[in-house]
Amino acid sequence: VIGNNVSILHGVTLGGTGEDCGDRHPKIGDGVLIGAGTCVLGNVRIGDGAKIGGGSVVLKEVPPRTTAVGNPARLIGGKENPIRLGKIPSFTMDHTSHILSQWSDYVI
Repeated sequence: VIGNNVSILHGVTLGGTGEDCGDRHPKIGDGVLIGAGTCVLGNVRIGDGAKIGGGSVVLKEVPPRTTAVGNPARLIGGKENPIRLGKIPSFTMDHTSHILSQWSDYVI
């Protein structure tokens, strides 16, 4: 199930894990941005306005207006206190993260 105003870039997989019976596929909320090459697997929910980094493998729920990256995907800011996004990422198509400025001033 895919919500409204979702941006899904090339090479994204939305699928079941093959381990569950019944409803096995992801639910994508409104205004979500899913980066290229991402896999979202299983009966998980991607909350409204969330952003998934390219190449990530999402196996657990992503709360609304948060960013998840990596394999397996983890929330930017941590599970207990994830950093909340101020804008709808599917509208802005902003693939950057504020943490880059903390790590380095070099941006590709």
